[in-house]
Amino acid sequence: MLATIGDTPLVALERVVPIADVQVFAKMEKFNPGGSVKDRTALHMLRGKIQAGELIPGRSVVVESTSGNLGVGLAQLCAYFGLELICVVDTRTTAQTVALLRAYGAAVEVVSAPGGDLLGARIARVRELVALLPDAFWPNQYENPLNAAAHERTMAEIVTALDGRVDYLFCSVSTGGTLRGCADHIRDHGLATKLVAVDAAGSAIFHTPTEDRLIPGHGAGRRPPLVDVGVVSEIVHVTDLECVRACRLLVAREAILAGGSSGATVSALGKLRHRIPAGSRCVLVFPDDGNRYLDTIYSDSWVLEHFGEVPEVKTRPLTAAR
Repeated sequence: MLATIGDTPLVALERVVPIADVQVFAKMEKFNPGGSVKDRTALHMLRGKIQAGELIPGRSVVVESTSGNLGVGLAQLCAYFGLELICVVDTRTTAQTVALLRAYGAAVEVVSAPGGDLLGARIARVRELVALLPDAFWPNQYENPLNAAAHERTMAEIVTALDGRVDYLFCSVSTGGTLRGCADHIRDHGLATKLVAVDAAGSAIFHTPTEDRLIPGHGAGRRPPLVDVGVVSEIVHVTDLECVRACRLLVAREAILAGGSSGATVSALGKLRHRIPAGSRCVLVFPDDGNRYLDTIYSDSWVLEHFGEVPEVKTRPLTAAR
């Protein structure tokens, strides 16, 4: 199972945001065994500890704060290695994600935050659990450099697939691990890739939030330590409604059912489309699948309840002028 993590496909997108004389690709992280890019992070943070004998089956307890995908990645690995796992999630985490965590055998704690800082509430509970449990290990995805290191390989796979030339990389931001790891590879190999950070309008990573954030997977209530603004060429903020519309466009035009953070990168590409030079190669990192968002992004009743409208998308495939 471990050998199936990574080496995910790079897929050409020709219809969802057609731009004349520009190639657009998606790095499809849904093909990791746990369904998301976070499988890479989970493996990178745990494997060394397990090999060193610091995490012991039957005794050690892994405790982590997660909005969902990292929890699933950790849950499958802990099941594989025989480790106990406690996932601290919040009220924004989807019911299907919680069900997946429990199916893998993880214990799940759901926290809320009357003041709105759900990330702070999750981390506070993790600290309490680590203090209570004598053999607890907190990977701490928000500060662990191994989170970022895992994604140097992600960028390497993209560069190799495109023979060394990637002009723009669109990357949604939550912990900052994918962004930082890709940036480190770009820097270390002297690449000219422009890194576009995609964030939620309701996130506090790069600005003061302009709306409530309903869709998990990208954004955060504070800037994680792994986020380095200096490596970013451009920051694009996407509203939740724009995210919903882009996800639905992906299904209609490319037959790709993707998660909210993937839709956010599509929306960001649309916002910058008129500034991207002809001949460019753009890569969008698609962190996860859309099957965990069937009750939210892809539910007309949920979208209507929260936004007052259901985005209308053209289902006729559109191809870029060449």
